[in-house]
This record gives sequence, structure tokens and C-alpha cells, in this order.
Amino acid sequence: MKFGAIYEEYLRLEQDKYLGQCSRVEYKRLKKVLKKCRVGRSLQADGANGDEKHQGSDEYSGICECNSCTLCDEMFFTELNKEASEIAGCFKSRVQRLLQLHVPSGIQRYIWRFRQCFIDDQQIMVQEGRMLLNYVTMNAIAIRKILKKYDKIHGSVSGRDFKSKMQTEHIELLQSPWLIELGAFHLNCDDSDTDELGAGGFFKNGFFKNFSCNLTGAQPLLTMTISETLKYEYSLTCPICLDTLFNPYALSCGHLFCKACACGAASVYIFQGVKSAPLDAKCPVCRVVGVFGRAVHMTELELLLKRRDKDYWRQRLREERIAMVKQSKEYWDSQAMLSMGI
Repeated sequence: MKFGAIYEEYLRLEQDKYLGQCSRVEYKRLKKVLKKCRVGRSLQADGANGDEKHQGSDEYSGICECNSCTLCDEMFFTELNKEASEIAGCFKSRVQRLLQLHVPSGIQRYIWRFRQCFIDDQQIMVQEGRMLLNYVTMNAIAIRKILKKYDKIHGSVSGRDFKSKMQTEHIELLQSPWLIELGAFHLNCDDSDTDELGAGGFFKNGFFKNFSCNLTGAQPLLTMTISETLKYEYSLTCPICLDTLFNPYALSCGHLFCKACACGAASVYIFQGVKSAPLDAKCPVCRVVGVFGRAVHMTELELLLKRRDKDYWRQRLREERIAMVKQSKEYWDSQAMLSMGI
């Protein structure tokens, strides 16, 4: 079965039922735009061989002029960029809401415990988590397929360049920190009895196979396997201290760091937090400016790493507390000296 048919079946079974308000890739409509491009190329080839041209007929008005491909530049990429942005925003908001229920803080924690006495929301959360995984992977594959088709028809690398642009604008779905959080949520639930809960859609059919977390290898990895040919690996090693992430934060560019390492790179104290970094602070990896203000605390990933290696977590927690006390003393000493004019 071709992907187009699989995607339409997914929309029929899942989209209307669970994500009716969320955006999606208009795969069929974008394919029609590319079909016009293919027709236009054929007509140009026929015209070059002396065949009759149809430029004046209504039937071929609006066909893509494939030398510049104005139609695709204005319709195809603009529409796809809008859809990818809306999907990324919808996915982020839904995952945030789900994780706030799974790892509540403050008074929400007590409300949640009281609610569990009457309603078992764990099963509902597992089902919604798997549904969101379906949602983001299906749309990500649709974007990947349609861009590959664009490059094939036009004999260009514009589709590949557009993928790079999506990464720059932080709307690449399969590199979103919220997907890592959702994968960690899936593994955290996998350790519980609710993992055997039946889930419909492509999970049941084996479309989405698994998430796995390996902390014992040479490089700690979180792996997402979508199919036999599509697998993504997310490094759980901090690029600064080169150890397994502790108290992890994801900058808006997508790179993961320990909180202490990110604060050190931004020249702020640990107790001040990652988001207190100056606006001109750059990511230590990609050197993009202004990525600290929208940093995400990876609470589900933190919970997963804490459960998988408790001894390492206790050791790093002691080290961070010692560093925080030392920095706090230095900060208040400097403030006291400043106030005295020394």
C-alpha cells in the first residue's frame, strides 16, 4: 500500500476522532500541485520537439513554469511551511498539557492524587500519548515524502534545502524536544502495568514499533524506530561535560544540555536558571543567538534517567548542590562588596 493511501486511512481513523482541531499536512492537495508541475514539464518537452503548445488554452492556464517554478515557490513551500509550523505548535501544546498531568507540581500534585482516588486517568494519558506519537510521525513522514517527490519532479535540491530551513526555524517535527519528552513519557509508562493497554491505530498494527533507551553503551541514546528503514537516535550525552545528561534542558534550537552546563555556557549562576541568560547568549553547539529564553526543562527525560541509573543521579545531584551553594556564596559576597562600594 502506498503512503498516500496509508495517510488517508490514518486521517479517517484517527484525525477526526482525536485531533479534529489540529492541523495536518494536506498531502493530497500538495501532490496535485506537483502533478501540475509534471504536466508543465511534459508540455515544455513536447514544445521543444515542435509539438503543439497549449499556453493559450484555459485547460493549461496556471501550469507551473518549471524553469523558475513560481507556482511551487508561492504555493507549495509557503503552504508546507505554514502547515509544518501549525503542526509543531499543536504538537507542543498537546504534549505540554499531557505532561503537566503526568508530572504535576505544586498544588496540582495534590489535586491529581485526590482525583486518582476516583478516576483512573493513567490509561487515558497512555492512549493520548500514543495518539500524539502517531500524529507527529505520520505528518513528519508526509512532509519527508512530499519534499522527496518535489526534488524528483524538478531535478533539484530545493526540497532538501527546505528541510534545512525547517531545522533552522525549529519546526522540524522529528527533532523536536517535545518528541523526546513524549518518548520518555512512553518509556516511563512502559515500566508500569498500563503498558499493555490496547491502543488503536498504527500502534496496534505495528506501524510505530518502539522507543528504547540505552544508558549502558559507549554513548547513551534514546532511539525511536518508526519503520525498518526510518530510525532516529537522540544522544543523551551533554556536549559540554560529555557525561549523561543531568537535570536536562533543551534550548529552542533543539540541543540538550545539563542545567549546570547550560548556565555555565550562558555565564549565569545555576540558581538563576537557564532562562535568565542574556539575549545575546549563543548555543555552545550551533552558535545560534537567543535560544536560552525559550529553553524547555525536560521533566519526563529527567524522570526516565533518574529511574534508569539512580546511583549516577544521586552523585550528580550532590555535585550540583555543592556547586550551587558555592555559586550562591560567591554571588552574595559580590553583592555585599558592591553595596559597600568595595
